[in-house]
Amino acid sequence: MAALASELEKRVVESTLVEPLSGGRIRCLACGLRCPIFPGMQGVCKVRFHRDGKLYAPFGYVAGVNADPIEKKPFFHVRPGSTAFSFGMLGCDLHCGYCQNWVTSQALRDPEATTRLHEVSAAEIVDMAVRTHSETVVSTYNEPLITAEWAVAVFEEAKARGLRTGFVSNGNATPEVLKYLRPHLDLFKVDLKAFRDPAYRQLGGRLQSVLDSLGMIHEMGFWLEVVTLLVPGFNDSENELREMARFLAGISPDIPWHVTAFHKDYRMTSPEDTTPEDLARAARIGREAGLRFVYAGNRPGAVGNGEDTQCPACERTLIRRVGFRVLENRLQGGRCSCGETIPGVW
Repeated sequence: MAALASELEKRVVESTLVEPLSGGRIRCLACGLRCPIFPGMQGVCKVRFHRDGKLYAPFGYVAGVNADPIEKKPFFHVRPGSTAFSFGMLGCDLHCGYCQNWVTSQALRDPEATTRLHEVSAAEIVDMAVRTHSETVVSTYNEPLITAEWAVAVFEEAKARGLRTGFVSNGNATPEVLKYLRPHLDLFKVDLKAFRDPAYRQLGGRLQSVLDSLGMIHEMGFWLEVVTLLVPGFNDSENELREMARFLAGISPDIPWHVTAFHKDYRMTSPEDTTPEDLARAARIGREAGLRFVYAGNRPGAVGNGEDTQCPACERTLIRRVGFRVLENRLQGGRCSCGETIPGVW
């Protein structure tokens, strides 16, 4: 890990997401942890560091790229059936025991998380996106908030080529980083991991920071979809799911909420995998709380119409899906045939 950290220190750019503090420290403003960093030290994410009075952030490399269906992100209300070009770096401000991207997100914490870096320019990433006929370029695989400077560089190139841009994030943001991102970023997928602060503390974050960010993301006009990975015994009680859904509906009943199935991964191998029945229960709670678009994921073909988009007015099935595949799309210019407008980026 020391060799990897040394290699990463060569691929950086000075960040403006910073404020001075007393005692020679600076504060990083990229995520909700708002780390106060002494000279020569790193933030909690281990990829942003203080050197000679300046904050440096990752730049100019990727740890992974891939062209995916946009439904995989998941964005269900953005250009159904289109392709999203995904790129990611290393590091995360949280340390979730069930992380499915732990090889990249925990590369600076876990010696088993071995990976390789690939030096690349922002223009080269967008060239790859265009060659794969992608309509959207998405920062994912690690936590994109802590690599926001690189994302902005890529997104500037993407916008110049007429592409949309997106984040797949834990949502542990700050007002400063959201303001920095807004001119360059269109779509925000946020993981709402629980609705109890002790659960968030266990993962390395704070619930209120994420809740505040969700409100700001919606208010600032990003297209927002929210995912909750349903982990048995961790965040799946009736009360917690109801409170979570009511909170989201209070921001907007039009926020798509994806409740997705947990499977044993990384360091969390004791809970049983989420069942289709668990997903159906969570989806029902979401609808009862006032959310108009609730989806059940990670159990393709096993959740009835839980993967489909239905008109909240006439209940007509507008988009049929299995997994990441769109089987049918009856939307007409973002509207149902009954005249109801379906919110999204169509």
